[in-house]
Amino acid sequence: MGDKDNQELSHQANNTPKEVERQFFLPSQVMRTFGEKGKEHLNKNMPSQFILSLAAGSFMTFGAVFSVLLSLGIDAKGLAYLLEGLGFATGYLMVFISGSVLFTEVNVLLPTYYLQKSYWKKHKYVKFWVATYIGNIAGALFVALLIIGSGSMTPEFTNGLETLLGHKMQFTERGWIGWIQIVLSGIVANWLIGMAAFLTTSARDMIGKIMGTALPVTLFVAGNFQHSAANMGYFSLGLFASDNYEWHEYLLFNLLPASIGNIIGGAIFISLLFSYAYRKEIRR
Repeated sequence: MGDKDNQELSHQANNTPKEVERQFFLPSQVMRTFGEKGKEHLNKNMPSQFILSLAAGSFMTFGAVFSVLLSLGIDAKGLAYLLEGLGFATGYLMVFISGSVLFTEVNVLLPTYYLQKSYWKKHKYVKFWVATYIGNIAGALFVALLIIGSGSMTPEFTNGLETLLGHKMQFTERGWIGWIQIVLSGIVANWLIGMAAFLTTSARDMIGKIMGTALPVTLFVAGNFQHSAANMGYFSLGLFASDNYEWHEYLLFNLLPASIGNIIGGAIFISLLFSYAYRKEIRR
């Protein structure tokens, strides 16, 4: 082989494209990140935790408003569900990217952190859990009061909101069976939101994070699965814009059983299962 041939092969080798970087993080890397984020949230001081919880609750109400607005005047149910889901995905994306503290996301992050440790800070966990729940509700109420007080929403918005509230509160007519159904629905809802957090964390770019958030959120909205954090946004608006239900009905007949289901869905079907499946990779 002559010098000319050698030079040509050398030129081709130098210009061979590098291996394309993987567009997502491995599941074991995602679970390690969950554990680190859980520890980070838990180690923040109480004022910071509460402020981030307020922010997350606020974003839930923004998502609720957007989901109602996008679906107004849409008669085709499939399209309406799609638009409602995309609208609410905006709220979740703001939570995930900003690092705000959402009750239902905490149900995934903290159990993952604890499963990777040999000790449990039970009292610290309970205080954080309660502060997050209260902060989410307070943030949702604050934004709802601002939006309704601004007079920006039309009567069509109120009608659309009441339709959505009716879908979420339909379980009250079934007595204790309906209460149990909300728990089961809550398990499914936070399983899906846990996967939204999983997919968003695994994505390396913003487009991937948007898609990773939007698809599971659209599914849980379309299925009318009961997600306590999302319902905080809808119910906060309902308290100021509608008199169909009282605050204690929202709390006792939806938020409470949905929260129980959300804890189970996030802790067991995301944290426990994936932590066990990837336990060897996580410990490396």
